[in-house]
This record gives sequence, structure tokens and C-alpha cells, in this order.
Amino acid sequence: MRHKLKDRAELQNTRALYAAALDKQRKRILVCTGTGCVASGSPAVYERLVALMKDKGVDCAVELREEPEAALHDGIKRSGCHGFCEMGPLVLIEPENWLYTKVKPEDCEEIVDKTIMRGEVCERLVYSLDGTAYPKRGDIPFFSKQTRLVLERCGQIDATSIAEAIAAGGYEAFEKALFDMTPDGIIAEITDSNLRGRGGAGFPTGRKWLQVQRQKAAQKYVVCNGDEGDPGAFMDRSVMEGDPHRMIEGMLIAALACGASKGYIYVRAEYPLAVSRLRTAIAQALEAGLLGDNILGSDFSFHLRINRGAGAFVCGEGSALTASIEGKRGMPRVKFFRTVEKGLFECPTVLNNVETFANVPLIINRGADWFKGIGPAGSPGTKTFALTGAIANTGLIEVPMGTTLREVILDVGGGMKDGAEFKAVQIGGPSGGCLTAEHFDLPLDFDSLKKIGAIIGSGGLVVMDCNTCMVEVARFFMNFTQNESCGKCVPCREGTKRMLAVLERVTGGEGKEGDIELLLELAEAVTNTALCGLGKTAAGPVLSTIKWFRSEYEAHIRDRHCPAGSCKKLRNLAIDPKICIGCTKCARNCPAGAISGEKKKPHDLDTGKCIKCMACVDACPVSAIVAVNDSGAKPDAA
Repeated sequence: MRHKLKDRAELQNTRALYAAALDKQRKRILVCTGTGCVASGSPAVYERLVALMKDKGVDCAVELREEPEAALHDGIKRSGCHGFCEMGPLVLIEPENWLYTKVKPEDCEEIVDKTIMRGEVCERLVYSLDGTAYPKRGDIPFFSKQTRLVLERCGQIDATSIAEAIAAGGYEAFEKALFDMTPDGIIAEITDSNLRGRGGAGFPTGRKWLQVQRQKAAQKYVVCNGDEGDPGAFMDRSVMEGDPHRMIEGMLIAALACGASKGYIYVRAEYPLAVSRLRTAIAQALEAGLLGDNILGSDFSFHLRINRGAGAFVCGEGSALTASIEGKRGMPRVKFFRTVEKGLFECPTVLNNVETFANVPLIINRGADWFKGIGPAGSPGTKTFALTGAIANTGLIEVPMGTTLREVILDVGGGMKDGAEFKAVQIGGPSGGCLTAEHFDLPLDFDSLKKIGAIIGSGGLVVMDCNTCMVEVARFFMNFTQNESCGKCVPCREGTKRMLAVLERVTGGEGKEGDIELLLELAEAVTNTALCGLGKTAAGPVLSTIKWFRSEYEAHIRDRHCPAGSCKKLRNLAIDPKICIGCTKCARNCPAGAISGEKKKPHDLDTGKCIKCMACVDACPVSAIVAVNDSGAKPDAA
């Protein structure tokens, strides 16, 4: 953007100009530079493509030019995350919508020569499933079975260009809200849509905005919670990296509706790419006159800044988050006043997460009735989920609220990895619970999950197969929660520590009768008396795993046996004489001297001496060391 937009007409003319320029691009190469693809090597792919295009004399500009006659012919651009993380690095070719997967720098010359110069698809680089090739991104089952609204522009536009965002409809909803709607009308539209907060609690967004609007205060704030701390969750990160202007537009509309003049985006420092993209987007919006004073010639002003968090999970809680922005230690406070009354700097504050704000422009543009037509009446719209774990297609997805677990795992996720048997899925992160095969046809929405004692949370889905020990899952999440406890209140500080100690004892083979009952008693105490949401939901994974997998706890305690065979202290090892080649590597690596035998003959393992360090397993070249259960059967290689 080369100049400040002075009024509505200039924004509309600029949008038409940019859209026309975008349409005139003969070819576009969008290299995914979301965090997942960056980790897989996409920067090297991008640089190699740029170098090749320059060598061949093809224009490689990455920004839309303002003059239609100077519209790009060929360009390499940095897109955000497509969500298809399992297949990265990804390269999208437009206008054909060809998606190349697992691209390496050495593939780039073929892409330039075959696709850019001759207009042919590189068949070896397209996604293939069960012998069927899917050149077009939209035809790939992973994408075709989603409903991408919040994520519709992620991966499709240059994430570093406000010009492309505007050309794709960015700030159109804000323009409508600023010039065609009143603050009351905006709030009425959001309220009527029944948009519920996507951060986990599901509180009605319109009601929150109305409460802030009604406050008589000279200063009000709009705060975006981008402190995404759940293990395995990266929904908000992908929006901030791939379509930052959509989120900023939602914040602008909220500020307009509530009478706020200042805003903060609270994003964890562990998201450096998101921070970089947001800084770029804010600077571009300021330069374009879409942030700052007297926006588009109106009397509305809004200033926005970024505040980086130090990675404290507890700062996802509203009062802890605002305390952190104020420069204090991020700790929850007793809520004599709600955030909508006295939030940031003791002023009325709208606090929503990234995905919630990203839904707002869609509702303003398309209407509340359109939004309510997606998903169930009580939880309309779509929800983004991060699929991780033992599933074929790990990545980021977006489906209508009310989509069943079966559809998410089998259809969009492609089923279990390597044909493993499904066991459970952890939903809602450390504060959530487990769903089992019994819940395969359960709709994933706020109300349906609440009925069975689970929460949708921010949208993390960790899929587990039968090799997963559910007691260990509970221990893992309790360890995370205990480490993240701010320590302000005794129930959370001491209660989670006690629960973790019991779980560590059980998984370490030292469980005793009454431990399950003790865990339930501690869970009740922590849940009922903790100060904030972190403590009140900390026992969720323990309660749900006991409810659905109590027999595994009993096996650990009574039989000193881990049914999944994953708890090292409960694994009895043996050497299979039919496989052992007598190489002596296991004996030489055993620190306890538990293995004996002659060279080139099957060895023996003394379980009495074995300390289960697994050094022998790592050393064995033929996987002859196996885990055995109490009956002496050898279910699998250790």
C-alpha cells in the first residue's frame, strides 16, 4: 500500500483495482510458509524457486502493484498454513489450483520448467490416495470434506500482503459496519447469529460486547487472546500466520460496536512467525489508514499493538492475561468485577480469541441467518480443530459445529495411522477429557460435549491408538497442568501436585489400593475450590480416563501390568530365542548385567536384575527383545 486511504470510495476503488490486478496474474506460485511447512524446509523451496525464476527471466514480485497495467504475470508468494501439515512443504499453483506435496528444493526446476513454462502438472508431486491422484487442492478428500470459512483464505493468498487481503474481500465487513451500521446494529447482528466464543468457554459473543458497550467509561479496550497453550493445538496460530488481516478486521468491528479506541493482541512469544506476520499486518493497516486516527475519514479511531506472552498456560485465563499485559505477573484474580466491567487497566474490556474475531467479518458480510444455517442452533458456525496423534492426516481442519467424531477421524482425518485400532481422543487439551469409540457418533459442539462431561476447548484433538496407556495420558496432562499452575491458590498448587504424585506412583509400578478413590477425592476438591479455570478443569483428563478406562488403572495397581505395554516400569522384557542371533550387543549395553549367553547363541535376560532402562532394546539389531505380559505371552517387540 503506497498511500493512506482517505474515505470509503477510495477503499472501494482500491479493492476493485487490486482484484483486477490479481485476476490478471497468469500464474501464481504460493509456497506455504506456515510454521509446519517452515519446519519441513519450505524456506529453501521458496528461495530455490525465486532463484530459478530470476535465472529464466520470469517476474518474481511478491506484492500486488497498484497500476492495472503493471499487474503481475508470474509471482512467487508466501502463503499461510493450508492445514495439510502431514504433506508439507506445500506449493500451490494458481489458477489451476494444483497442490504439490512434500516439495524439496531439487523439485523446483521441474516445477518451473514443466508447470510454469509449459503449463503441465507434475504428477509425481501431487497427492495420491489408494492409487488415485488428486492434482487439485479442492478435490483432495482432506479438503473436500471440510467447510473452510475462517480458514478460507489461509494458503490461498499472500499472507504478507494487505493488497491481496483487500483484493480477496478484506475490510469489506468493516467498511459496511463503519458506514452502514450503528453500534447497536452490529451487536444485534452478532447476538442474533449466536456466535459463541471459540476459546473454549462458548460464552455468547454478542452478550459480551453488549455488556462492554453499556459501561460508562472514557476508555475501553478490545483484546485478542492469541495465547494458544494447549499441547497439540495450533488453530489460532495458523490464522495469525495465514490471514492476519481477517482477525484485525474482526477486532476493528468489535471496537466500533463497543466504543473502544485501543486494542491489544496477546500472542505467545513461542510463535515468532505469527508475531512477525501480525507486525507486518498492523504496519500495513496503519499505512493504509485502516488503523490509527480518523479511519477512512470518519471520527472512529483505533490503535492496536502486540503484547508477547512468556508461554504461561495460565495466561489464557482472562484476568491473568490482562495482568500480564499490564506488566504484572500473569496470575488470575478473584473476580469481584468481570472483565467486561473492569478488565485491562481497570477499564471495560472485550476479550475474545483469534477464531472468534475471525468469524465476525463473515457474519457482518453474510448475515446472522446465513451463519445460523451452519451447524446446530445452539452452536452455529464452524469450528477449527488441530488433528494430531495416531491419525493418517495430521493437521488443521475446519468443519461445521455438530460434525461427528466419526466424520472428523475417518473422513477428514483419513482414519487411523497404519491401520491401528482407535482407542480414544483427547479433546479440549489439558482441561478436557477423553472420548472413546462409544462416542464416535457424538456431535462435536458445546452442548453435546457438556452433557458427557467433556469440553470442546480451543479445538485440540489428540488421537490415540491401542498402544497408548490412558493412565500415562492422565499423568502427562496432569504434569503439564501442575507445571503451569501459577501457585496463587492452594487447591491448584497443592492438589495438582498430589494428584501428579499418585499418577506417577501408579505408572511407576508402585500403585496401591485406594489410589483411584484418592484421585477422585482430590479431583473433586480441586475442581470445586480452585480460583480460576485452569484449576477448576485440571482434573478433567483424570476423571475422564477413570470413567472410561478404570480397568487400566486397576491393572496397573493390582496386577502391576500396563495393558498397553507402554509404561516402562511395568514392562517385563524377554529375549525371543527364535529371533536372537547371539551378537552380544544387548549384553554389552546392559548396565545391570542382566543379560547372559554365548556368542552366536540365544541369550537370556534375568528379569530380577533388569532395571528396564531399555538400553538392550535400542542395541538389538533384530528386535529380538520383546515385552511379555503376566501370562508369559509375547504380544509385540519392545
